[in-house]
Amino acid sequence: MRYHNITKADMLNGSGLRVVLWVSGCSHHCKGCQNKITWNPLCGLIFDDDAKQEIFTELENDWCSGITLSGGDPLFPGNRADIALLVKEIKEKYPNKNIWCYTGFTWDELMEQVETDENLKTILDNIDVLCEGRYVENERNINKHWVGSNNQKVLDVHKSLSTHHVNLIEGEIYG
Repeated sequence: MRYHNITKADMLNGSGLRVVLWVSGCSHHCKGCQNKITWNPLCGLIFDDDAKQEIFTELENDWCSGITLSGGDPLFPGNRADIALLVKEIKEKYPNKNIWCYTGFTWDELMEQVETDENLKTILDNIDVLCEGRYVENERNINKHWVGSNNQKVLDVHKSLSTHHVNLIEGEIYG
């Protein structure tokens, strides 16, 4: 897996102050995307032990609420194996930190894939919040919390998995 940046003390991509990993690779290519540079899975830096340690160092801080995975698309099929290992390790080492994940895939699309993709299952079992759906430029909404267009949703992953229904957390403070 490759990545473009690790942002520290970020307060725009999830609740509280967080560390954000901006991964490479996205197949959605949404019109109006603000991160086109991250679409190519072969661009950016190799995600290695130094990059992982940089994230863990941030997660050690009491002020850090957790990590947000963005990009690109962390759930781009080429990223899933590495993301699965990363989120599982973060949950084991930092159980009190929350994990947010942005993806262009919808919940329904992910539910269709999860039965045949063990990495996706591991990811969903370990993340707390999923900001889902492709960015739709003509549905842009700058007043929507955490996402940029009206079609996108912010989901409580654990509740959604346990009830087999989408459970929104949009508008609530999650931390």
